[in-house]
Amino acid sequence: MTAPRFRDAGLPVDERVEDLLARMTLDEKLAQLGCVWISSLVDHDGFSEVRAREVAPHGIGEMTRLSGATGLLPADTAQLMNSVQRYMVEQTRLGIPVLVHEEGTGGFLARGATVFPQALGLAASFDPELVEDVATVIREQMRAVGARHCLAPVLDVARDPRWGRVEETFGEEPFLVGTLGVAYVRGLQSTDVAGGVLATGKHFLGHASPEGGRNHGPMVVGERDLRDFYGEPFAVAIAQAGLATVMNSYSSVDGLAPAGSRRILTDLLRGELGFGGMVVADYFAVSLLMTHQHVAGDKRGAAVQALEAGLDMELPATDCFGAPLRDAIADGEVGLPVVDTAVRRVLRAKFALGLFESPYVDPDRAAAAFETPSQRALARRAAQEAVVLLTNDGVLPLAPGTRSIAVVGPGADDVRLLQGDYHYPSHHRSADGPVELESEGGAALLLLPTASGGEWQPGAYYTDHVTPLAGLRAALGPDVDVAWAPGCAVTGGDRSGIAPAAELVGAAEVGIVVVSGRSGLGRSSTVGEARDATDLGVTGLQSELVRACAATGTPLVVVVMSGRVHSLVDVEPHAAALLYCAPLGEEAGTALADVLLGAVSPSGRLPVTLPRSVGQVPLHVGHRSGGSTAMFYGEYSDSPTSPQFAFGHGLSYTSVDYRDLRIVAGDTRDEIEVRFVLENVGGRAAAEVAQLYVRDLVASVARPELQLVGFARIDLEPGASSPVTFRVHPSRLAFTDADLRRVIEPGDFAFSVGASSVDLRLSDVVAIPGERVEFPLCDLRPTTVVLGEPLLPPAAVALD
Repeated sequence: MTAPRFRDAGLPVDERVEDLLARMTLDEKLAQLGCVWISSLVDHDGFSEVRAREVAPHGIGEMTRLSGATGLLPADTAQLMNSVQRYMVEQTRLGIPVLVHEEGTGGFLARGATVFPQALGLAASFDPELVEDVATVIREQMRAVGARHCLAPVLDVARDPRWGRVEETFGEEPFLVGTLGVAYVRGLQSTDVAGGVLATGKHFLGHASPEGGRNHGPMVVGERDLRDFYGEPFAVAIAQAGLATVMNSYSSVDGLAPAGSRRILTDLLRGELGFGGMVVADYFAVSLLMTHQHVAGDKRGAAVQALEAGLDMELPATDCFGAPLRDAIADGEVGLPVVDTAVRRVLRAKFALGLFESPYVDPDRAAAAFETPSQRALARRAAQEAVVLLTNDGVLPLAPGTRSIAVVGPGADDVRLLQGDYHYPSHHRSADGPVELESEGGAALLLLPTASGGEWQPGAYYTDHVTPLAGLRAALGPDVDVAWAPGCAVTGGDRSGIAPAAELVGAAEVGIVVVSGRSGLGRSSTVGEARDATDLGVTGLQSELVRACAATGTPLVVVVMSGRVHSLVDVEPHAAALLYCAPLGEEAGTALADVLLGAVSPSGRLPVTLPRSVGQVPLHVGHRSGGSTAMFYGEYSDSPTSPQFAFGHGLSYTSVDYRDLRIVAGDTRDEIEVRFVLENVGGRAAAEVAQLYVRDLVASVARPELQLVGFARIDLEPGASSPVTFRVHPSRLAFTDADLRRVIEPGDFAFSVGASSVDLRLSDVVAIPGERVEFPLCDLRPTTVVLGEPLLPPAAVALD
């Protein structure tokens, strides 16, 4: 008997898809648009074929979080994956393999997986190579257990620090978010997706700027901001990295609920941005069209809206896309061609991944992909680069002759506080037990399901984590007295530990206070998904602890390690040195010791603005012209309009000189070259993050006062210098005009390079003549960086 054509790996993917689609019944098609929790397929003894036949008789499109929703170790996870896959491939009529999705913002959310800094910490590195390396590890670990779809990266442009999920993003600036997003997608998907894991850009669109900072809240935004700011990271991830999947946003955009909006998911995403892959629903987003946005009257209406909008798969479990959608099809409310279009996208992804040829994994080799020495070394490097030194009066690096140090604060010796909200196990467990989200009326909205056997339950399982206290003690050795006390908790009003902690600091040569947040989803968490806040100060009595320790007169180093974008006005005056970082993961203590003791120079830069007060929100780099000051005095009646710490800010242990700026520009079709020299004029090696900004001086619409269009990390030994060249494609100067066309206009442009958005060392204005040229959003090109190239005489740089 001749094998069906869809089984022929030598045929083009589209031919295989069409052959398989033609063989499918309606039930088999709908099954591919749905999803099932792993817990629905197992019993006390493991995988259950009986349960599988009940919930997935025709197969299933995806399976939800085999690793992330259980407590299984890699080998057992891989074995379970094979059992599920064997049923799908060998026991269903057409043998379509299942696709498993997992989470991975700061590492694979799985027991035993390497815990890297949370995404905001990775963003502070301004290091695309690092981000790609981290995503490569996530890919290797996911593939080892059979997961081929990752619900990351988060490409939201985060411009409201009250929103609890800012820590999952790459920050507030579209160019930075897009550049790091491209690096992440490349690391995850690899050069050939058959050897990779599907990346998911989320959340489309505008999810990170909801009204009041409230999770799922509506977003009010104009058509230009929607494209020029919030759409840019998705556009570049699609164009430059071939982003495979996209997830919708919960937040309505000017009244349109993305999960059910053809205007957003088809006209904008597929039309203007050129996306051709699969769109998956954020968890429960289809039913939320009925219960949250109230744009559908029932599940049937929600299913029809979502499918016709361009949403291809319902997550985390089939609901509206099950019987309600089938009834709508039977009644002619939605046509089969719409169903077929969605199924094609799902099948195309599975064929591209090679799942039909290689559906199984090797359990005996799974554990070897987890927590290798090179992965831990990368986690340490990532944590080092995530640390931002905000202020320093000279106390850092700590003097080699120091013999007594007091380490205090709730974050000093608690592995739980090193976790972001999408790290395992903080994602599942709060201080009070398993995470269970509730509505205002008390009804359970989400309890991540697991099998009832104890070995299946997710729990407080950690890899080998190094706390700040442990890292310092290991680095300093037995000859240095390192005293410790928590002082206070992250939250609450118990002051009893503050005086004893301050006493330890007063008796030491240096005090180190580790201020922390608690990332997660539970009510005891201070930051994370659904943990939004109105107060941006550090929580609990931690500011009081800092003041008490500073009052002893001992030089005080304050490390704020939190996923929250804080105002630090209550902390900064009391610190001889102030550092800020997102949750740093398993190598937090080692990396912090490296920075504090001077083994490495701090090189992190703020990917977000730290405001003085929540009353300044929104406050970020790139306000449209006139948006960063208050008319007509230029400030508030009770505060400056400037931030406490600006985007891009970060100090090191050396001084770097910027000199010899040259700008080479042609017309509106030509690349612009910005050239300058960096020189380390200090006494220590360091990595400098040079940042390139542009301002369009006169335009037909109000343009950003400052727009990041390039950055580069450059390692410099003492006394060393390096020529740097940024090559800026003219599409980077384009914007959405009054007619919603994306154009570059001729005119004068101010280019500035410097160490932050407010520390601009070199600037010049160049005239760019020519015609108005249209550059669609799907044609945004990267800025390239060349190091060490000699500075040449000015000449126009023509594009191909």
